Amino acid sequence: MASKFDLTPRIAPNLDRHLVFPLLEFLQERGLYPEEDILKAKIELLNHTNMVDYAMDIHKSLYRSDDVPQDMIDRRAEVVGRLKVLEDGCSFDWISAESSSNVVYLQVIGPEQIDALYDYAKFQFECGNYSGAADYLHQYRALCTNNDKSLSALWGKLAAEVLMQNWDIALEELNHLKEIIDSKVVWYLSAIQTNAPHLLRYLATAFIVNKRRRPQFKEFIKVIQPEQYSHDDPITEFLACIYVNYDFDGAQKKMRECEEAILNDPFLGKRIEEGNFTTVPLRDEFLENARLFIFETYCRIHQRIDMGVLAEKLNLNYEEAERWIVNLIRTSKLEARIDSKLGTIIMEPNDTNVYEQLINHTTALSNRTYKIVHQLLENAPAQTAR
Repeated sequence: MASKFDLTPRIAPNLDRHLVFPLLEFLQERGLYPEEDILKAKIELLNHTNMVDYAMDIHKSLYRSDDVPQDMIDRRAEVVGRLKVLEDGCSFDWISAESSSNVVYLQVIGPEQIDALYDYAKFQFECGNYSGAADYLHQYRALCTNNDKSLSALWGKLAAEVLMQNWDIALEELNHLKEIIDSKVVWYLSAIQTNAPHLLRYLATAFIVNKRRRPQFKEFIKVIQPEQYSHDDPITEFLACIYVNYDFDGAQKKMRECEEAILNDPFLGKRIEEGNFTTVPLRDEFLENARLFIFETYCRIHQRIDMGVLAEKLNLNYEEAERWIVNLIRTSKLEARIDSKLGTIIMEPNDTNVYEQLINHTTALSNRTYKIVHQLLENAPAQTAR
């Protein structure tokens, strides 16, 4: 069943309601659930936002009628009334397009006006005016002196940029958040393992497609090792098959399930239209790297490998596997040679030089030292102010 690996029911309760809408749109497009169920879920979400007109439109589409419930009409009147109160209660004409010049206004406006700006931005977000909300939250953060509310505004602006698909700006905001939470990375994996093991799917995918994360890879394998018995997810199980159980046949089967999970995942299965063709870039990158993971591990425990056996484990036919391995050798990703007569791959010894090991460990230590010093310098002004 296509919805077998769908994590939306587990993720949605932990997301802002507005961020659930793109997930429902994806599920509706994929046809994983009946159309009627998706529309009802959308109405249920909208009933707790200020997007009343949108809820009315969906209700009309679902029940094929221009009539809407009285509670929707009453809710619309309430939202319009609240908007009028906010706009009449405080004028935002003083806001400058240049956030740096807003500092001047701190001398002429009070905290009530700044708080009103936050409330107005949040109201706009609830109405689905994500562009306006993002602008007001940006201005609010330039004026706010409350760290907790400033952080809340940063999360809100990130959500608004994501919903508008302004990915470059969203990445900037995400990096700002990353700087704030970097000091808490020590318990990050443990928190996910305890409270949200389903999110391990996305960490596992990140490790597979992004080799720059390899220094933390061994620690991650330790985390998923106990989860293989309590949490059912093909992507984490794929890694467990390779690095915990050394079950290459099992890894081959999991690759097929991984592909299905990616295609039906709103975060991983993004499609790109290219002319008459539709591609899922992450799916292709994942499968390529997954084969490399199988191959690298298999080669560590075998010096001579039968090409036919390896092709089967990589989910490739013989010719595809041969071309794939030749390409690895040509790009210096593999120290090996192919014996075409015997149809085997002969691995070359690849012992890491002791000096290379020393350099790698020293580099890792230098990076950790830099992060610690950076955090100390950031905390120093706050402690001095106290």
